Amino acid sequence: MNRLIPLLAVWLVVAALMMAAPAWAQAPAPAPASATTEQVEPQNLSVRLEPQQVRIGDPFVYEVVITHPKDHRYELKVPQETGDFEFLDQTRQRQDGPDSATTTFRVRMSAFALGSVAVPALPFDVATPEGPKAFTVPGRTVDVTSTLPPDAEGQGADLFDYKPPEEVPIRSWRLVLTVLGVLAAALLAWVLFRWWRNRPKHVEVVPVLPLDVRTRKALDALKAEDLPSRGRVKDFYFRLSEIIRGYLGERYGFEALECTSSELMASLRRLSTPGLPEDKLMRFVSESDMVKYARADASADACRDALAFGYSLIDTTYVPPPPPQASDNAAAPRVQ
Repeated sequence: MNRLIPLLAVWLVVAALMMAAPAWAQAPAPAPASATTEQVEPQNLSVRLEPQQVRIGDPFVYEVVITHPKDHRYELKVPQETGDFEFLDQTRQRQDGPDSATTTFRVRMSAFALGSVAVPALPFDVATPEGPKAFTVPGRTVDVTSTLPPDAEGQGADLFDYKPPEEVPIRSWRLVLTVLGVLAAALLAWVLFRWWRNRPKHVEVVPVLPLDVRTRKALDALKAEDLPSRGRVKDFYFRLSEIIRGYLGERYGFEALECTSSELMASLRRLSTPGLPEDKLMRFVSESDMVKYARADASADACRDALAFGYSLIDTTYVPPPPPQASDNAAAPRVQ
């Protein structure tokens, strides 16, 4: 029960506000303050239309000459709503006399309605010592005639109203030139791409080291890794077997890396291999196969002896190629 009392109070307050809302909405808004400006009359006013009769669309001049005290200044305000008229431009000229001043306004405008058309009234802002005031020149009428000759209707010519600007198609080669330019750019890009792909490439030719030097470098690198001391005896024999087989294949001219052990020995026996230690090679090949494929173990001394066999194989079998012979040269001195 104690909880319902606050809820009932809130509901009553909301209901009272909802009932009072229409009264607030119907309350009238305060009226805006009046902003009228006091009117002033000049000493003299002269208005002239030049010409009195004008053809539709042609400009004419609305001249207003105002004579006023010297301490007054008149400024023309162009009306926002000009109806059937268009204000083109205006000029203002003032001449001060001994007791008064004369300000001349020349307003150029054009009419777009036929018949006797009333020119809009011209409002002026007047600055006086007493404060800003206003003055309005009542509108005049101007006779607007047609641009067609008097017998135009009899000849079948009609006076149509002004129309907004329309887009007139003009033959242009811009699209064709644009397409040709795009095709030329694509062709140029294709030619440059083909030239770039087929351009002569500068390849630096590194001289190939002799076979014995390359093989010794490979053995030195294998020795520096010291694989047996790290428990990688099988990797050691794989690497050493590839180095020795590669040396034998390049030295005697056959594919030694793809041969089995029996094919390797049979190929060497068919070739001329002066100085080749066949027994030591056969022993190395058997020991290498046992370690690589039969998971046999090899001691550190055995690994060291196998590496030494690789060095000794180069010493006993490698024969340096003969130096290139100089070709006959007519400029060389002849021996008598």
